[in-house]
Amino acid sequence: MNGWVRGIGLAMLALGLALAATVCAGSWLGERKMARRIALDVADVDLPTDAASIGHGRYLFNTRGCATCHGRDGSGAAVIDDGTMRIVSPNITAGANSAITRYRTRDWVRTLRHGVKPDGRPLMIMPSEDYSLLSDADVGAIIAYVRQLAPVPGQAAQVRLPLSVKVMYAFGAVRDAAETIDHGAAPAPAAAPAVTIEHGAYVAHSCIGCHGENLTGGRIPGTPSAWPAPANLTPGHGSAMIRYRTPESFMAMLRSGRRPDGSSISAVMPFGALGEMNEVDMRALHAYLKSLPPRAGGQR
Repeated sequence: MNGWVRGIGLAMLALGLALAATVCAGSWLGERKMARRIALDVADVDLPTDAASIGHGRYLFNTRGCATCHGRDGSGAAVIDDGTMRIVSPNITAGANSAITRYRTRDWVRTLRHGVKPDGRPLMIMPSEDYSLLSDADVGAIIAYVRQLAPVPGQAAQVRLPLSVKVMYAFGAVRDAAETIDHGAAPAPAAAPAVTIEHGAYVAHSCIGCHGENLTGGRIPGTPSAWPAPANLTPGHGSAMIRYRTPESFMAMLRSGRRPDGSSISAVMPFGALGEMNEVDMRALHAYLKSLPPRAGGQR
């Protein structure tokens, strides 16, 4: 009996040591992975100077999530701060603690489309997969708008991840945008916005960072436990879209942050940005989501 108990004790000790070694190795590998260099040949895009194009850049900045994370003035903000994880977006104006004082146009393109810093290291948390297929015209408009923002003092970028997330990142359960993006994919061609499925697909690409490449939702690996799992946006099992049979009901939700029954949707959903989308984008997005093949929720 004593030998049996001793054997179990030794086995548990060995298991504990193995687990500790895995965690230590994972933490080290996670830090090393964040410091890796990614070689990319990135071309410039033309930056517009006319008021209409810069106004369009402002619209995209406010409705595609840029302002949600960096603030409407571009000064940066604490995006996540739950005691275990702290993510502070950088100041992208030319003010104090600016992250972009030496950014060339191609550095902006590398950041937006590829999730890679000018020095080749991957960006953490930045959802560049949402912007990877933006047309040259839209990328240029966003950059032109940001470059003319008034210089304001802001916060330096900060990424403090809990040990568990570093381990998940090391072993591929959590991935940075640079891992998920097809860096050889051609950007979308410039096209006039219209209430079409094609334009809706273009708008919906800015949703994949949260809802997944297949838009089926499911828990985002590594996010705080208080964050709800994003909804399934396809017509499959567990779909949120069954509530929004008409474009009008869908637009009302985006503008109010409430379901048709009046209940509130989680504030994690960026309604401040979504509610500012124009009617063409909203109607096109609804048409596209309604056209998707049914998929079971949670497949991301």
